[in-house]
Amino acid sequence: MSDPNEPRRGEDLIADATAEIKAMAKEGAAHPSTKPVVVGAAIGAVAGGLLPVVTWPLGLIAGAGFMLYKRLRP
Repeated sequence: MSDPNEPRRGEDLIADATAEIKAMAKEGAAHPSTKPVVVGAAIGAVAGGLLPVVTWPLGLIAGAGFMLYKRLRP
């Protein structure tokens, strides 16, 4: 049984990601998370273009999502 006082990680992750994305949108390139997320998106797009099953938009989203996750939960 889970402790009712313990925060749920899934909800915290979504709230943290929402706050981080809003901050990135507000501050633009000046935000410290923008560059790693953009680089991750570019690497994902290239990987998606090279792989036969995955398309570049899916790779772009996966790369950006992975880097955002790594910024939130190192």
